[in-house]
Amino acid sequence: MNINQLILRNLKKNLKNYYLYVFALIFSVALYFSFVTLQYDPSMSQEGSIKGEAAVRVASILLIAIVAIFLLYANALFIKRRSKEIGLFQLIGMTKNRIARILGIENLIIYFGSLAVGIFIGFAISKLILMSFFRVVGVDEIAELNFSTQAFFQTLIVFAGIYLVIMATNYLFIHRQSILSLFRVTSSAQGKVKKLSVWEHLMGLLGIGLIASGYYLSSQLFEGSITTINGFYLAMLYILGSVIVGTYFLYKGSVRFVSNLIRKNKNGYLNINEVLSLSSVMFRMKSNAFLLTVITTVSALAISLLSLMYISYYSAEKLAETTVPDDFAIIEPEKADGFMDRLEKEGIAYTENQIPVYEAEFNVKDILDANLEELNFNTEKTTFPVISEVQTDGIELDEGEMKLTGYTDLMQSFISLHDGGTAQILLDGNWRELEYQGLEEEYLLSSYYVAGGLPIGVVDEALFEELSQNYNPEIQTKSNLYTGVNLEDSSKQEKAYEIFADMGLDEGRDNGSQWHSAMSQKQNMGLVMFIVGFLGLTFLITSGCVLYFKQMDEGEDEKGSYTILRKLGFTRGDLLRGIQGKQLFNFGIPLLIGLPHSYFAVQSGWFFFGTELWTPMLIVMGLYTAFYSIFGLLSVLYYKKIIKEAL
Repeated sequence: MNINQLILRNLKKNLKNYYLYVFALIFSVALYFSFVTLQYDPSMSQEGSIKGEAAVRVASILLIAIVAIFLLYANALFIKRRSKEIGLFQLIGMTKNRIARILGIENLIIYFGSLAVGIFIGFAISKLILMSFFRVVGVDEIAELNFSTQAFFQTLIVFAGIYLVIMATNYLFIHRQSILSLFRVTSSAQGKVKKLSVWEHLMGLLGIGLIASGYYLSSQLFEGSITTINGFYLAMLYILGSVIVGTYFLYKGSVRFVSNLIRKNKNGYLNINEVLSLSSVMFRMKSNAFLLTVITTVSALAISLLSLMYISYYSAEKLAETTVPDDFAIIEPEKADGFMDRLEKEGIAYTENQIPVYEAEFNVKDILDANLEELNFNTEKTTFPVISEVQTDGIELDEGEMKLTGYTDLMQSFISLHDGGTAQILLDGNWRELEYQGLEEEYLLSSYYVAGGLPIGVVDEALFEELSQNYNPEIQTKSNLYTGVNLEDSSKQEKAYEIFADMGLDEGRDNGSQWHSAMSQKQNMGLVMFIVGFLGLTFLITSGCVLYFKQMDEGEDEKGSYTILRKLGFTRGDLLRGIQGKQLFNFGIPLLIGLPHSYFAVQSGWFFFGTELWTPMLIVMGLYTAFYSIFGLLSVLYYKKIIKEAL
């Protein structure tokens, strides 16, 4: 038998072991090629309609890192499974260089064959991905199926580089191993611990404590208890460190600690289902602790980022309403009149909403539920706009009373307010007390008028008339008349905005359009959400494949145990039920730990991104769980085949 025949026979023999590796490789290539094709689409250039080329280029670098790490890890698992075969080659007299050459040619055929198939599939789905992208960002463009030679050569270069790295690792593996170690590498790869030490008990308790403390601090972070910038950064650093280290300790000791408690509670009398499901956790969880920590942490990060992006995308219209409560907000009366004249000429019907507004200085120290001196926020003399109660819809005040309205969720998270109390307004050089009557959520002026997310003060009509006669001109930063324009036909928003932009009213931050604000938010966050979703899907597939490969590896190691159990009289159904419990542990534990991690991460800062929390977050978590569960099902099917072959 010559070398070529040996290579072909090895390919046929190992093809059943490589099928998922080949699938993952094809998937990675198809995903990368279609993504890079998106980068070179004309609509993504600076002259195009989206201007996302730079963002996609950065994301493609992250995509390379994820795919490269995954392929290197998968290759390490498969080369380990072929260690006995490599040892046999050495026993019959082959040199290590010749063995490396045989494996290199085998990998060359499998790798570049998968690369060709992946590029073809990537080209076929590139139009679908481009259409999905246009749909997400809300751009009215026609997606065309174009083969990008730039994307083709970039994909070839990237995956050729990964192939060279894989061949280098295989070469080093073969040359560093002796014949004896090659026959032992499979049995020694998994560190199996038979007894829990005192340190592991303490590590398990410490892991739970660290995660719990990180969760608690995360929930309290924006309650107003931390008011310094240094304290804020230290808290974030502690949360990140405690959750990651706690997760590692959790896998290193806590999970095994709980499993050991279950076993002791049953006095060692476990049924076959409990033996099969707990054995992997008891004896393999420690050796897999680092891998599972990385998978859990990055999964939580992917879910958190995607949830935050979807919150921002989902809340785009609501955020636009808080930014610009009217269809168009114009600060200067002269420009507002000119805009309305243009609308009349174009036959666009509208209604006008004018609100007199003055800025005044307030002492709000007694109604704040936080100490903000270290944040350089002067609670005894701060300035914000004031309007009359008659300009509101339903707010009625007695003489000497005041309400606040339009206070953002972000500001409430940093600076909480009492439900009542006494505030003071500086009027004609004297401080006058006002009874604070609480906070209303309604936004009456645009955020272009109210800087920094500060609220708007609402006072009784008599006090407002007095303020209009005695206001301090030195602190007035905007015009004293806010003009809102609302269209009677919402379908003419785009045409009205063209007039708005043609007059130069969209320049700067003094004026705004609700429709354009929502569209810009959706386009910007849609681009980021699409990229994060793409990377998250890639990591989901790769991490799921890694866990599946681990189960394949463990299944081969445990095949002899299943043969013994079958000979003792246990049926396939008995073993399969135990395997299902085992996969529930192996795939369920990283998911059940990752989801709370992502929840507390999102909870601590979701209000930076939007106004809706639960619906976007639950949708993302549900989809991630559904896709992740597919790999658990595939693992059960693989074990089913092993059990069938065990006897």
